[in-house]
Order: sequence, then C-alpha cells, then structure tokens
Amino acid sequence: MSPPNGAATDDGARPDDGAASRPEPVPATRPEAAPETPPEAAPKATPDVPPKTPRAEGAPGTAGGCGTDGASGGDAEGPHGHAPTAADRVEVDEPLLAARVHRPSDLVRLLVGILGIAVLLAIAAFAHGTTVGLEEDINKGTGQAPDLLIKVAALVSSIAVLLLPVAFAIERLIKRDGLRIADGVLAAVLAHGVTLATDLWVSQAAPGTIQDALTRSAGGGALTDPVHGYLAPVIAYMTAVGMTRRPHWRVALWVVLLLNALTMLVNGYTTPFSIILTVLIGWSVAYGTLYAVGSPNVRPTGQNLLAGLRRVGFQPVSAMRAEMPEGPEASEVSDRGRRYHVTLEDGPPLDVTVVDREQQAQGFFYRVWRRLTLRGITTGRSLLSLRQALEQEALLAYAAIAAGANAQKLIATSELGPDAVMLVYEHLDGRTMDSVPDEEITDELIRNAWEQVRALQSRRIAHRRLTGDALVVDRSGNVILTDLRGGEIAAGDLVLRMDIAQMLTTLGLRVGAERAVASAVSVLGPDAVADCLPLLQPIALSRSTRATLRRLARERAERQREAVLESSRAAKAAREAESAAAAGPAATPAASSAAADRKAEKKALDDALDGAREEDLLSQIRQQVLLIRPQAPVEPARLERIRPRTLVSFIAGAFGAYYLLTQLAHVDFATIVGDAQWGWVGAALAFSALTYFAAAMSLLGFVPERVPFLRTVIAQVAGSFVKLVAPAAVGGVALNTRFLQRAGVRPGLAVASVGASQLFGLASHILLLLSFGYLTGTEKTPEMTPSRAVIAGLLTVAVLVLVVTAVPFMRKFVVTRVRALFAGVVPRMLDVLQRPKKLVTGIGGMLLLTGCFVMCLDASIRAFGGGEAISYASIAVVFLAGNALGSAAPTPGGMGAVETTLTLGLIAAGLEKEVAISAVLLFRLMTFWLPVLPGWISFNFLTRKEAI
Repeated sequence: MSPPNGAATDDGARPDDGAASRPEPVPATRPEAAPETPPEAAPKATPDVPPKTPRAEGAPGTAGGCGTDGASGGDAEGPHGHAPTAADRVEVDEPLLAARVHRPSDLVRLLVGILGIAVLLAIAAFAHGTTVGLEEDINKGTGQAPDLLIKVAALVSSIAVLLLPVAFAIERLIKRDGLRIADGVLAAVLAHGVTLATDLWVSQAAPGTIQDALTRSAGGGALTDPVHGYLAPVIAYMTAVGMTRRPHWRVALWVVLLLNALTMLVNGYTTPFSIILTVLIGWSVAYGTLYAVGSPNVRPTGQNLLAGLRRVGFQPVSAMRAEMPEGPEASEVSDRGRRYHVTLEDGPPLDVTVVDREQQAQGFFYRVWRRLTLRGITTGRSLLSLRQALEQEALLAYAAIAAGANAQKLIATSELGPDAVMLVYEHLDGRTMDSVPDEEITDELIRNAWEQVRALQSRRIAHRRLTGDALVVDRSGNVILTDLRGGEIAAGDLVLRMDIAQMLTTLGLRVGAERAVASAVSVLGPDAVADCLPLLQPIALSRSTRATLRRLARERAERQREAVLESSRAAKAAREAESAAAAGPAATPAASSAAADRKAEKKALDDALDGAREEDLLSQIRQQVLLIRPQAPVEPARLERIRPRTLVSFIAGAFGAYYLLTQLAHVDFATIVGDAQWGWVGAALAFSALTYFAAAMSLLGFVPERVPFLRTVIAQVAGSFVKLVAPAAVGGVALNTRFLQRAGVRPGLAVASVGASQLFGLASHILLLLSFGYLTGTEKTPEMTPSRAVIAGLLTVAVLVLVVTAVPFMRKFVVTRVRALFAGVVPRMLDVLQRPKKLVTGIGGMLLLTGCFVMCLDASIRAFGGGEAISYASIAVVFLAGNALGSAAPTPGGMGAVETTLTLGLIAAGLEKEVAISAVLLFRLMTFWLPVLPGWISFNFLTRKEAI
C-alpha cells in the first residue's frame, strides 16, 4: 500500500523549531562496507551525507537499544570490509525503537513458574506418603555412591557454581553488555529475598506435611533450609543475563547445577522437593524481573532490513515505516509485524513486513483464551515459531493467488538474524476499505470484494480476518486481500461460514445490511449466505468488529434515551398547558384528571420509545437474509465452550468448598445436632419466609403503577431459584425487571423502578452497616465512642473519594456512570416521593428485610446455644458485611463468599468455631437451599401465566 502522508516519527525527541517533522535519516551501508567507524574516529559529515541518528546508550549496533544478542549486524558491516562512502548511504525513516521491551513471553514463563510452585506445594501438602516414599527410594539409590567421589564432586560443584556467573559477567562486560549484568544482579537479590521469605514461612507457618517434604533433620534438632540460599540467586542471575540461550554456557550451567544438587541430596542436606522448589523460585524471579524492568531490545532496525533486502538481491534507496492504526484495530494488528515502504534504485517500490518474536507474542493470552473457550473452531497454535509463521503466510499468499483471488504477491522472504524474519511483497498502490469514503463504495466494488471471498471458499481457504483494513482497493477499483497470516488451508465448513459472517458485518458497517446481503447473494448464492446466520454473533467476529458494534450499541441506547426524555418533557408541557386551559368551574375531578394524565403520558412515552427503537446491525442482516430464505436457520450456534463467568464461578466455588470442608472436618455434627434447640430452628424458618414479603414491599414501594402484591411475593420466591444459577446481584434484578414489564410497567420505567429500589437498598445498607458498627464499638465502653474499625472504614472511604476526585480519568469514569444512573433512576425516585405511602412501603420493606435476615441468623445461632455470646449489633454487622460480599461475588447466590465471611465474622465477634459454622450452615439452609424447590415451582407457575 502507499505510505501515509506522514510517516512515523520519533516519539522520544521533538525537532527544533524550523526543522522538518521527519526524524533524521539513519545511514546504512552496502554489504561490502567495513565495520562501523567508532564515533570518535568518524569523519566529518559532508553535505550529501545525512547525519547519524544517535544510538541508545549501552546498546551498540542498533538505533533502538539493540544489544549484541540476536542482532544481525547488517547495518554496520559487510563481508568485504571497506569504509562506507557517501554514495553507499541510504535513508530509513522510522522512529527510534525503545531501549527496553516488556516481552509477553517473559510473563508467560513467570506464570508457568508460579503455577509450578503451587502444584509442587499442593503435592507436598496432600501427597505426604508419595513424598516420603520418593525420598526413601532416592536415599537407597544414592547410598551406594563412593564417599570420596561424593566429597570431590561437592567441592568442585560448590566452587564452579560461584565461578561460572563471575566468568560470564566478565565476558559480558568485555563486550560492553553491562545492562544484562545489572538485570542479573537485581534478579539475584530479589531471589535471595524470596528465598528468605520462603524459609521463614516454611519454618513458622507452613503445614507439617510441606515442612517434612522440604526439610530434613540436620542433627541437634535443627532442620535444613527449605530453599537453598545461594542456589536460587545463582539460577535467577544466570537466567536473567541470558546464559541459557548460549549452548556452551548452557551445558556448563546445567552440569554444575545437577552435580551440586546431586551431592547435596546424597549428603542429606536437602530433599528432592527442595531442589525443585529452588529451581522454580530462581526461574520465576528471573522472568518476573525481566518483565518488570524490561529486556534489552534486540528487534532489527530499518538498517537491518536494508541489509536483508540486499542479501536477497534488491538495491534499496530508502525505507519509510508505515503508521500503526489507532483504536480497536491497533490491538489486532500489533502482532502482524512492522511494515515498511521501500524504494529501490531500479524498479517499483516494495511493501516489506518485519516480524520479530516480541511482536509475534503480542495477543498471546487473548489467542489462548479464544482457543480454550471456543468450540469447533480451529484457531491453530497460539504461538508459532518465526519459521512456522513465515511458512504459513507464504503458503497462504501463494494458495490465495492460485485460487484466483486478488492477493498481495509475495516475492521474497528472509531471516533477519535469529529473532526476526521479513516478507517482501509487491507494492499495492491503493487504500484500505476503511479509508474509502462512503460515497465511493459502489455496488460493483462490493461485488468485487465478494468475488475474492468466493475464490477463497472455492479452494476451502479461510481468511479469518476479513475486516476493512485487510481489504485494499487499488486505483482500478479492484479489491485485493491482505493479512493472510491468520488464515487456514483446507478449512472446515464452520470456519468458512465465519468468513462470510465477518464479511457481511464488515460491509454492513459501511453500506448497510440491505446492500451487503444483496451483493453477497448475487455472488455466493442465497444458500451460502443463509447458512452463515447461526454464526452471525459477536463472539464469531473479529476483535475490532466487536468493539465497533459495542460502540454503536452505546450510541443507539443514548439516542433512545434522549428521545424518551424529550417526549416525556413535551408530554408534561402539553399536559400542563391543557390543565391551565381547562381550569375553571367546569373542571373535571382531580382523580380522573390525574389518571387520564398518567395514561396519556404512558402512551406518549411508548410511542416515543417505539419511534426511537433501532435494530442492531446483526439483526438487520438476519432480517434481510430471512426475506430471501424464510426457512434459514436463525438459532445462534453454540460456539463458547466455557464462559468467563462460569470459570470464575467454578474457581470461587472450589475455594469456598475447600474452606468449608477444612473447617467441617474438625466439627462433631452428631453432638451439635443432637443438642440443637428445634424451637429456634422453626423461628429461623419463619423469619426466612417473612423475608419474601419484605422483599415484595421493598420493590413495590418504588413502582407507582398498580401491581398485585401476592403475585410480587411469588416472584420473590422464584428469585430464590434464579439465584442458584446466577450471581445474587444479577439474577434478582433481571427477574424483577422482567416481572414488572409483564405486569404492565413500561420497560424503561421497570428498569428505573428496580434501579431506584437497588439504589435505596444500597444507601440503607451502608447506613445500617455504619450504625451497627458504631454500636458495636460502644457496647463495652461507657462513653459513645465508635470502634477503631468504623473509624478506619470512614477514613478509607474518604481517601478513596479523594483519589477518585483527584485523578481525571477516574473522575470522568465515575461522573459518566453516575450521570447515566441519575438520568433514568432519579426521575422515577421523584415520582415515588410524590406518593408518601409508596415511599414508606419501600423503605419499610427494606428495613424489615434486613431485620428478618438478622433475626434468622440470630435464631440460627441460638439454635446451637450461642445466643448469649454475641449481641444483636454484632450479628447485624456480620450479616451486612457478608451480604455485601455475597452480592459482589460472581458465584451463584454468593456461594463460598457468604459462608466464609459470615463464619469468620462470627468467630471474630466471640462465637466458638463449631457453633459459628453450624449456625452459618443452618442460616444458609433456611435462606438459600430450602427455598430452591418452592422457587422452582413459583418460577414455572409465573412462566405458565406469562408473568415473567
């Protein structure tokens, strides 16, 4: 493609006044040039030779801090060794590369190391017999080794494990690579600190099984170190400085480490688990340090690119770096390499893409997540090697052209050192589809784009990213496909249909659903287009397309809200005008006039909402396809293997279950249940049943319209079933909103009523928590002074408020959310304030709801004889805190979070652990588990009556 008007510029330095906006060109030499002349001996620049761009300190050989590792050195020297001349120099227009980069691969290795440590500790904790047997087998196997040989090996390895890092440091310093040594020293210091912390934890707080697996008796009652204090820092140092990437040093390193570990194991100074833990800690700390401070940048510069082009037979004159896109497309194309527009001495220009390991690793976690969560979609390996990526893109480029599609022609490939490759394409003189104005996108152009898709599909080639920036329109009006690296050969039907769905959405965003579908049907046929409808869903589209659809949805919702508010204001003004005109002796009664006004207002708002309602793009595409093929399948295909919420719920539930089981293992339930007072159990059940009537009151108090009370109570009982399959803060809100809509309340007002109820509930919850917290601090003191916890909580809230108001982006975030909340909820609250009975019902229901839950928990405590050990104020504080965490937890009904919080809170308030656990289990049985069956019956009843 043609380069943009402004090439990328140097972000690190601004040009002086009057200077050109381009950064200073970087000179390069021909292959026969000699090694670069040192700065102090360089000849003075002549007028026809542009000045050199200064290099980053400590990273010779590149303009962006590229170290000696992995750099090809093509910008500095050639095979023949003569000094560069003015005629040999060419220009490279690109910004300076960063001296250090944060590699995603380092983060991946850090997470793998942490996971390995967790697995090792879990095995040591729960497989005690296995660890003991392993140690016994190793001791038997090593007990036959000659004593003299073991002593000599121990002496040699102890000396070598300290001399090896020093020797490597000297070698790096000679080559002026002191930054790597600094990284290694920092990693060693941090590893030593982690080692000391681990030793302290194992000796003071770790379970006995872990202590037995990591230590051995050293005589005199002392134990060996769980983690070796010098071996972990050495491993961290060697890993951080990159010693493991050099074959000779790597072999020497592992020989010394294995010999040292073996001698310590034979002499009884350590255990196998201790050695593995030491290696994992050193390895993890090294990669954590590298990711935190950044690794020296070894990406090839533009000068390396020019040298590589000469090696494949081209004579470049200049290279200009293409600008990266901004917005949602940036994250999607960041792993596709840096692009250059290269001008040659003789012949047409070239489009060159440079891919290195760091860029290729970008988006790794996103690709892994998509691979794990999407079913039936072949996404390839999450992280290919450079060689595999090069071969895949070359294969797809040639296959697309062989299939008859207009694809960018690949003419050369080459490696740029060990850490980068380049792909040389013929230059495309055109614009991307995203940059083509709407009025220039004709039906012929759209049809041409579909013909390229048809050509790929005829040979079962999937593009996998048919977005606007992957479609280039040349000067003749032909569409050319680019960015084929993520495609597939011999693709399955599902992936091919995803390409059609993506293309429909891409074109629909530019020309509308009708034109996009009509052009697709004219080229592909109605059956092929209809078959893609089950895949026309956001999860099957590209990342940038999903971001665009979300933005359009927000804009659509904002337009609808503005239209409804404008209609409400107009209806209110018209009603006031009619009331003023009708005032007089013959005026109608106030009650009938108010009822008529409300009915007229509701009709006006409904009409405004119907007029402002807009279909989303995907729905419009479905409707257009159904007009052509009414029998086409429209049910979305199940593409997600696992949802994020499901995964979080599973993890949280597992932690909660583990905590409860560990606590229940020490409880004698037979004695506790035998001594239970069943009268208080019945009282807890009664208070639990009363909460549903209180919940109905708290909801109806914020609904000015008439809604049946008993039907609302049944809806609250049905909510107990919904909470079993959805988080507590989500299921109830969705059910109540749906119930009010079915009861005749307009959708916008139903959402506002539930929002007002939730807002009042949050305010009352905070006030009650602070009030009861204040009372808990005054129970044992004669003066009314609050507890330290309350004071600390208030100070924390004050600090958070100050931080939010002081940071601009946080303040904007909060203001935007609060404004959106007040736009719908506050008008509804004003309507409720005009009806005092409704307001009293709502607030009274909230207070009654909290009181019933507190009394249910109190009855559960008294059922096991713990009523005298804790006050009502303390019980209220514990319940309110547990309920808040349960509402925030992503697990259904707050499972795990509620039980843990209530149990710990009751124990902290002075209740015995056995009684606290039993009381919490009884409370959750009454309020969460027992109502599930009545809730299921109520849910089905309301469904049959079409009430939800």
